[in-house]
Amino acid sequence: MYTSTMFASILPEISILVLAMLILVVEPFWKKEKRRNVGWLTAGGLVIAMIVSIAFGQPDEPTATLGGMIRFDWLGFFFKMLFMFAGAATALLFMDNEKIGHRGEAYLMLLASLLGMNLMAASADLIMLYLAIETTSIPLYILSGFLLGDDKSTEAGFKYLLFGALTSTFMLYGFSLVFGFAGTSNIYQLADLFKSGALPLVTIMGTLALILVGLGFKVSFVPFHFWAPDVYEGAPTAVSGFLSTASKAAGFAVLVRLFFVAFPDYGSSWTFALAIIAAVTMTVGNLLTLPQTNIKRLLAYSSVAHAGYTLIGVVALTQLGAASVIFYLAAYIVTNLLAFGIAIAFSRITGLDDIRDYAGLSRRSPMLGLMMLAAFLSLAGMPPFAGFVAKVVVFAAGVQAGYTWLVVVGIINSVIGAYYYLNVLKYVYLYRLPNEDEEAHPIPLTRPYAIALVVLAIGVILIGTVFAPWFNWSDAGAMNLF
Repeated sequence: MYTSTMFASILPEISILVLAMLILVVEPFWKKEKRRNVGWLTAGGLVIAMIVSIAFGQPDEPTATLGGMIRFDWLGFFFKMLFMFAGAATALLFMDNEKIGHRGEAYLMLLASLLGMNLMAASADLIMLYLAIETTSIPLYILSGFLLGDDKSTEAGFKYLLFGALTSTFMLYGFSLVFGFAGTSNIYQLADLFKSGALPLVTIMGTLALILVGLGFKVSFVPFHFWAPDVYEGAPTAVSGFLSTASKAAGFAVLVRLFFVAFPDYGSSWTFALAIIAAVTMTVGNLLTLPQTNIKRLLAYSSVAHAGYTLIGVVALTQLGAASVIFYLAAYIVTNLLAFGIAIAFSRITGLDDIRDYAGLSRRSPMLGLMMLAAFLSLAGMPPFAGFVAKVVVFAAGVQAGYTWLVVVGIINSVIGAYYYLNVLKYVYLYRLPNEDEEAHPIPLTRPYAIALVVLAIGVILIGTVFAPWFNWSDAGAMNLF
């Protein structure tokens, strides 16, 4: 039966669907040179959808809607706002890419993926969850291989599709086993069944391992990270930025809800296993980043390391742990989107992606240099930027839960990470453009890029300095899990 709560629970998804239909209707009537404006429509529509959702779609008490398929709570709502913000920024970054920004279908794929991410964050049933994951993934496979004339792009799309389909099969098998053993696919009913001890530990851990294969691919932790560098390098850079932020955050949204709610921890069984994975992921990600010279591959391996840091909050299995994961992802989304946005703006003018080519950037474009400084210092975990507070919170959750050794591993890896981030900034600020006058080779920013990058840079600074409101929202989302 229809209720206002049911409508509010899917208001963001309805808004995205209406926006997609509007693009389908309007875009064919625009001349080819005007179709770039679909980016303005998409970004503006998503911002309006966020405002409408905040005004009329905020949750009260956690509620199950649509026959128990959707959970209407602050955890899902906060993630939905993060995804839509990332989608709006990505739409602006699409606009001035001639091969993708003038094609309405690219924006439709972006919106379709956003729709799936929103449902991933709110799913309370394994069937809805799997459908949401596939709705998210299929458009991203297409976007990764969108540049048909570029061999690297088609390779990226094919690899992402191949590995994604394989890991999705493992996850679906895990879901089917859970349903077969438990007789229900509702995540919140599973929690009661598992806590009753009706199923043996071996059965639970076996199904968890299968599910982790699929979720591990989404968040790219070791050993399911191997696809990320090639896909991030070959895909259009704006798509790579979206993959490394919103898509990863959607995977963690599922990981948090599923593991905190449905699967009790028997004698620190899966938390210890995830702690080992977190330590290995941080270390492997950072060590593989050290020799990288391509900026996109560097950010790809860096994102693997950040998946390891974020897992510390999951391992903690406390309210602070869940809040730290949500807060970390909010900081990471604005920071990494800013880093990829700068790479897009630079590559658009120069056609280059090697970090050595960034020599003299601070003189060619002082504003771009400053924004790159903010992004990379934030990724390195330096104050007063978002990444610093995010790491402090997630490390505090690890210490509170008794995983001090894991936090020590995280701190050591943060020092390693600082090296390669500062190495990039060394080229930006200390090196000169060989045999050239930097001021004669500026890096101009188009209006969409300027708006997106300035907003993201402000976000990096605000989350790092005025962090209390953001953490309070994260904590409100985490509270719904306990």
